[in-house]
Parts: sequence; structure tokens; C-alpha cells
Amino acid sequence: MIEAAMLWNEPNNKSHWDLELDPDFRLFAETAIAGAQAIHDVNPAIPRVLGGMSPIDANFVRNMQMRGVLDHVEAIAVHGFPLDWNHWSLHDWPEKVAEIRALTHLPVWVSEVGVSTFGAEEVQAWGLARTAALLKGQAPRVLWYSLFDLPKSWEATTRHREAEGSSYYRHFYLGLIREDGTPKPSLEVFAEHTPDLGLCQWFHFEDHRLDDAVAWMRRLGVRHLRTGLSWADWYRPNAEAWFDRMMDALAEFDVTVTFCFTPEHMGIAPHHTSPPQRKEDFADFCRLMIERYAARTGVADARTLATAAGAA
Repeated sequence: MIEAAMLWNEPNNKSHWDLELDPDFRLFAETAIAGAQAIHDVNPAIPRVLGGMSPIDANFVRNMQMRGVLDHVEAIAVHGFPLDWNHWSLHDWPEKVAEIRALTHLPVWVSEVGVSTFGAEEVQAWGLARTAALLKGQAPRVLWYSLFDLPKSWEATTRHREAEGSSYYRHFYLGLIREDGTPKPSLEVFAEHTPDLGLCQWFHFEDHRLDDAVAWMRRLGVRHLRTGLSWADWYRPNAEAWFDRMMDALAEFDVTVTFCFTPEHMGIAPHHTSPPQRKEDFADFCRLMIERYAARTGVADARTLATAAGAA
């Protein structure tokens, strides 16, 4: 069932929002508000979450406050990968959440946290256990990224490919399960912390891993899942059939759907990170998705919604 709707993914990260086209986030704020209003119009019971920021940035939150975005959401989300990309220690997680919580009355979700096995699988197992110890009870949602490694034949959704060192390639090793379907040592560690820990798993268009993901999540006792409904994918052939199949397969879980990625023909620039030419087009997509998958039915129960929208 639909638990919440998230407005964009990492909007303060150039891999997901073009900061050259919108350096002060004015266009993002207008787009997010339009989407939030459309979601509320269809189903006001669904909590709206401001897309997980990466890096965790108090100034970004203040900017969203000033532009009125926080008046249209019920939670804020943050992402962190301190053992791979962030310039702070893993042990700083409680302080990072507290820094954002201090700025607003809204609850703070950790909608992506993870550790790559690029260097060693033992590092991920240790990092997962330590992350769980630090974050359980600190946020209403803590979602591990991710269940599966990214296939090496695919591209990571990032604009950092030419970065120095292993930065880009770490994206391919963030799963609890290897590309060949075998579990890493961290899978058993993760199972010790469900359902307190949920998952963030992005499914690519017509992703062959969908049914395996459902089977693994049942086996692991996962309750909360975050995934994406790509606005850009909506314009592919057979998009309706794929979206319906994905959402039907995930119906037994409490799902946070993330609305993001601009269709090339609707962007100021022809790229999924571009602000849209018309914020109303993003709002129409949000409205259509909620009407299709959560129009007053197919929504997580009131107790779950209260937990999701409330503070930790």
C-alpha cells in the first residue's frame, strides 16, 4: 500500500537537479509545491515528504522554509553515505539528524543510508550494524540502500562519472545481494534489524529483479519500502503496464513512492535533471499517479500514516 509520496530525489545534488539552471532552487521550490498541492488534492491522507537531501545541508532546509515548501510537506528526508562519499564520520549520524530536526517541527526521515562493498564486504556488514545502532529510534523511517547491487552493464544515475578514484564505481556495490543473486554477509545483519529498518530499492523500467525483490523482502521481514515512479519513464512505450505491474507486486508493503526525473521533452534542458518548463506538468504527473495508485483506497492504514508523519 502507499504510505507516503516523496517529492523528488536529492534535489540539492547535481546528479538529480541541475543547479546551473536553478542555482537558488526557486524553480525546484515552485515545482515541489505544485506537486505537493496536487497530491493533497487527490488524497490529503498521504504524507508528503521533501525529497532526501544529499548532502545534508541546513542552508537548503532554510531555503525551502523561506520559499514555502515546508508548508506543503509532512516530513523532510536526508541521505547519507559517510563510508563512501560524505565528508563526515559514520558516528556523526545522530548529530546530522538532530541538526535538521532543530530547524523545523517536521519529522526527519533517513530515506537512504548505505555502505558500498567496493573495498570489502566486511566493511558493509560492520557499517550496517553500526548504522542501525546509531539510527534506530532517531527517525520515523530508516531505509537501507539497497537490496541489490546495480548490474555492471547499467549506468548509475549520477553526473560524477569522471570523479577521481572509485567514486562512480561504488554505486554498483551498495546491495545486500550480489549481481549474481548470492547474498553478502550483510544480508544476515540486515535481517536482525527488520522491520525497524526498511529498504530503498529503485526498480529500473521493466526491471527483471522485481519478483526476486518481493520474495527476498518477504523472507527478510521488510515492511517499509521506498522506490521511484519516474516521470521520464511515464513516456516510454508500455509504461502504464510496467507501472501497474510494479505497484501490484509491491502492494503488500508500505511503499513510499518518489516522483522525480524530468522527461527530456519537458525540461528547460533535455535532461532528467532539468527543471521542467512548466511546473504544472509535474503536478499533473503527481496527480495522475496518486489517482491511479492511492486515490483514497490502497493507502497504508491510519496508524501507519500517523507513525510516518509523526516525529520519532
